[in-house]
Amino acid sequence: MGAVVRAGSLGDDTDTVVVPARIHGRILFVPVPRRVVLASGIAGLAATAMPAATPAAATELADMGSPFEHFAQLRRVMIQTDNLIGPRHVLPALQQHLVSLATRRRAARGADAIELLALETRYEELAGWFAQDIGDERTAHGHTAKALDASHITGDTDLTAYILGRKAQLAVDTGHPADALGLAAAARRTARPGSRLEVIAVLHEAHARAVLGEGSEAHRAYDTALALLGRAGSDGVWGSWLDAAYISTARARSLAALGEYEQAAAGFDSALAVLPSAYRRDRGVYLARAARAHAGTGNVTLAARIGGQAVGIAAETGSARIFGQLDRLDQALAPVTGEDGVAEFRASLDRIVLHPA
Repeated sequence: MGAVVRAGSLGDDTDTVVVPARIHGRILFVPVPRRVVLASGIAGLAATAMPAATPAAATELADMGSPFEHFAQLRRVMIQTDNLIGPRHVLPALQQHLVSLATRRRAARGADAIELLALETRYEELAGWFAQDIGDERTAHGHTAKALDASHITGDTDLTAYILGRKAQLAVDTGHPADALGLAAAARRTARPGSRLEVIAVLHEAHARAVLGEGSEAHRAYDTALALLGRAGSDGVWGSWLDAAYISTARARSLAALGEYEQAAAGFDSALAVLPSAYRRDRGVYLARAARAHAGTGNVTLAARIGGQAVGIAAETGSARIFGQLDRLDQALAPVTGEDGVAEFRASLDRIVLHPA
């Protein structure tokens, strides 16, 4: 079993991190004093502190030459690192670089300031994504809102459309699918017709409709996304990763939300078969979703085995998306603990979460 901490200790320290904890039988992400996590035996979950920027560092930055390519390259490296190890260890570095970038941008003027603000906006959006993936919803909303505001200042409508889509994604993933519908519609209105950004907006609408139980509308939206993708050109950085296989995997997630578990399981199994090894955290997400889908079909032995594979990646990355699916799998398997592998899966999951006393 994971470390047991006294419930009274969860809120009596100002230095906190958001970590998974088993509370009343569910796995929830809660703020916990860092000292408690460090003493728990799962200290890797404590690695989310942002070191404060020093006045000396700010002065150094003010004397730098053009830092745009430096910060752009740092962002690319952090995206690659996140793919390998998840965001828990990457977010603090990104937030520190964001402070440095903002310092440099405030010292710039004219076109340089606008160019740096556009990059800062991308940093804010990425920080929002990382925060969401470690279960820190408040920080995720804060960074994403800042990104949206800044995108209007730069006048980059592509960036605005993308961030509206991210806000739709954040809304549905935090339990507000009706809000996500409005945000997805705004993203589609803002996106250039025929662009990949329009496809992304439709995908967010499709999943929101699935979560709301609107199966026919969700499938229709996915069909629309495929048709739009077939006509869309290249948008450079926007949606370069978007293809029919990605849409199929997104649809599998929505199929699971609709209770269509057999089709969902087949979709995730197909995605796992072709996922590059560099996408370690995403493999954990797909494994956890596949396991939950297989549990929905009644194949609990296979679900427990696949879920056990996802537990290891959850421990490495701290990804809230993995933990969220493992929690659902845990609930689905609770009535069948005697089946092969189920008790072992639940025990392995218990070992990587806190247990308030």
